Amino acid sequence: MSVMCVQVGQKAPSFNMQGIFHGEIRDIHLEDYAGKWVVLFFYPLDFSFVCPTEVIEFGERFDEFAELDAQVLGVSVDSVYSHKAWLKELGELKYPLLSDITKEISRCYGVLIEEKGISLRGAFIIDPEGMLRYQVVHDLNIGRSVDEILRVLKALQTGELCPVEWRPGKSTLGKA
Repeated sequence: MSVMCVQVGQKAPSFNMQGIFHGEIRDIHLEDYAGKWVVLFFYPLDFSFVCPTEVIEFGERFDEFAELDAQVLGVSVDSVYSHKAWLKELGELKYPLLSDITKEISRCYGVLIEEKGISLRGAFIIDPEGMLRYQVVHDLNIGRSVDEILRVLKALQTGELCPVEWRPGKSTLGKA
């Protein structure tokens, strides 16, 4: 397993990856989203079993993230050409799929399984100032909860102390 370059409370590692978005190959930089919240999620591989369920769910919930001024970015170690072919099966997404073909970004975010050359299921929330505010990493066999990622994003956006199982509309514990 690789060593992380970052942890919660630190500046998120910058990146420049090629991505596929609306059928076009584009260069995507973390700095492109300065001033916005970023939900960066890593998944193992295109054309696999659990991955499409997550990629599709993030797409179906995209508008909820957009309402929170958050940009969703999906990342795997596949090439942009693999992403493009896979999207013919999945359908168009409202967010880009990025190619970490060099595995550098997966390694830096601590999700790369070196001996397999693929990423674990990592999800990271980066605030508008570029600080990493949340991270969760799952085993390859377990899909993430998009509901939980949205809940945490909303909690972070309150700027307050949020108790266990906090949900929008519930009381917070006040300012941090």
